[in-house]
Amino acid sequence: MFLDYDGTLSPIVKDPESAVMSEAMRSAVKKLAACFPTAIISGRNREKVFDFVRLPELYYAGSHGMDIMGPAQGSYGLKAKGEKAVDGKGNEVVLFQPAKDFESTMDKVFTVLEDIVKKVNGAKIEHNKFSISVHFRCVQEEDWANLAEEVQVAMQFFPSLCLTQGRKVLEVRPAIAWDKGKALEYLLNALGLEGRADVFPVYIGDDRTDEDAFKVLNKQRHGLGILVSTAVKETNAQSSLRDPSEVLEFLQRLVSWQQAQASSD
Repeated sequence: MFLDYDGTLSPIVKDPESAVMSEAMRSAVKKLAACFPTAIISGRNREKVFDFVRLPELYYAGSHGMDIMGPAQGSYGLKAKGEKAVDGKGNEVVLFQPAKDFESTMDKVFTVLEDIVKKVNGAKIEHNKFSISVHFRCVQEEDWANLAEEVQVAMQFFPSLCLTQGRKVLEVRPAIAWDKGKALEYLLNALGLEGRADVFPVYIGDDRTDEDAFKVLNKQRHGLGILVSTAVKETNAQSSLRDPSEVLEFLQRLVSWQQAQASSD
């Protein structure tokens, strides 16, 4: 199971710091992880997502999959390959960071963009370690173009980075061949699950960046991509759910189905 965070496990909110998942959703994800290997793949800072979710048995991929962490002892009987490290709480973890060399560059561009954001009422900026998010959800619509233009001008001085747009957010990240789809492939491989007939990957997400993961599943012709959206839109996902409340119901039903299967064996 691969899950996005914002708009999937928690509702989209004006203040990104307030995107807290419900206790019911946390309970469902915990039960899900007891049934299937489970990872959260988000554009956010990995540590921030972990603070929101607070389930150490999961794998976490922040910065659009450029910062991956999982429990060193493994999860669901599986151990991922990667660099051993210790997290802020003293727990042994496995790390994989394909954009590690960009850390100082991301700090520099954050300082530049922070000065731009400060001048725009309602704009917010997040440092996600290997990506930067400039949120304009609370910015007056007439100021959107000016903000985007200033960010684009600043980015000309950072040729090793690229700029993309999500749901009322501008994303800056290293210009390397890595995205949520690559993170999905890495985790399947690291857990020894790639190409196995008895493994069926499911990815649930609501953003443009999740399309890369949907494309991977389509290419493999094995797995299910689920888009979370209330609107009909072009997507590489095969199925859809309308909002996090439907995601919760889907996860609960999936857990119930697996528990029923296990009890009948």
